[in-house]
Formats: sequence, structure tokens, C-alpha cells
Amino acid sequence: MNIRPLNDRILVKRIEEETTSKGGIIIPDSAKEKPAEGKIVAVGKGRTSDRGDLIPMQVKVGDLVLFSKYGGSDVKLDGEDFLIMREDDILGVLE
Repeated sequence: MNIRPLNDRILVKRIEEETTSKGGIIIPDSAKEKPAEGKIVAVGKGRTSDRGDLIPMQVKVGDLVLFSKYGGSDVKLDGEDFLIMREDDILGVLE
């Protein structure tokens, strides 16, 4: 299924965290936090300013980003979990 987010919305696939710590301790599912990193799968065209001008997106498909742990809306597409969020919910791009 193809999806194109509208306006300044972004479709993000969460990057799952490791199940073991650096010391080799296995972390149970109940103790895991939601990952706050993801890869951008699709982006909208951008935001429209008050004057009607299109403000292009600062991120692109394939960027690895940091976002708020509880930001965005969870969606399920073709059996996979994604997040749809606004560009403002992204805290930074990992380079």
C-alpha cells in the first residue's frame, strides 16, 4: 500500500531498540521504553503559510530522526506499525 502524508505530516518507521544491554543483560518487554528514533518512510509536500506560500519540508525520505517518545499517532499499514507525526514533532536529524 502506498501512502502520501498530507501537508507537513511525516510517516515514520520506529527503529527497535536492542533487547540486551551493553553488559549482556536481557531487557524484558515490560522494562523497554518506546524507541524515540525512526526512519522517514514518506513525507507530505509541506506547510502552507498564512500568505498561501508553500513552505517545503526540512526532512526527506530515508532520514534517521529523533522524536518525542509520545509524539505522533500510531497506525498499522500492511501489518507493520508506523507513526504519523507533524514535522514540528521531530527533534533532530541523525547524521
